[in-house]
Amino acid sequence: MRPSGRAPSALRPVTIETGTVRHAEGSCLIRMGDTHVLCTASIEETVPPFLRKTGLGWVTAEYGMLPRATTTRNRREAAAGKQSGRTVEIQRLVGRSLRACLDRVALGERQIVVDCDVLQADGGTRCAAITGGWVALRLAVNKLLSAGDVKTDPLTDHVAAVSCGIYGGVPVLDLDYAEDSAAGTDANFVMTGRGGLVEVQGSAEGATFSRSELEALMDLAEAGIAELVRTQAEAVR
Repeated sequence: MRPSGRAPSALRPVTIETGTVRHAEGSCLIRMGDTHVLCTASIEETVPPFLRKTGLGWVTAEYGMLPRATTTRNRREAAAGKQSGRTVEIQRLVGRSLRACLDRVALGERQIVVDCDVLQADGGTRCAAITGGWVALRLAVNKLLSAGDVKTDPLTDHVAAVSCGIYGGVPVLDLDYAEDSAAGTDANFVMTGRGGLVEVQGSAEGATFSRSELEALMDLAEAGIAELVRTQAEAVR
């Protein structure tokens, strides 16, 4: 039995509320169980120096966690004077994932910055950031299309992410913190709406896992991401 009482193949309850930040071109609040992430997308009519005069657009991401997103207060990274390695890794992952569905020629020479701020954490924050980040990005791109600033939709597909793991010897979908902290194996899968793999992160704790177990986790992830994609589509309809 999972701590939450869910079936092995069940996601936590997922909701995506759009238009949560007044000034952002795209925004949403995604809730995956008790993990809540605020995602905003900001359009900038400029690109990083390495892309100037190339005609190519760019999507990048920043990620952060509020001090009391967890059970004990974490010091703000701004106060510490530098970002943690975890923060840098996650925001690079979010950016890579969102660029997997991006036609950079169609976007034109502009940048969209997706900010993902964790309000409350209970496992799977990077997956929620990617899934919600796509919704914020989609809404921002819709504004470019409506204004005629881009002629062709630069988003070619959905992108979503979910965690899986082996908990109590059983492959399970969408780990919360209680499971993640005790899982023998945990993995994150990032996939497109058409089922293409963008990134797989997996590791064992204490004992190895087999190829058949990896395939079982991938099957769970594929079904879970298909459900998340449907939720994304409903949110931006």
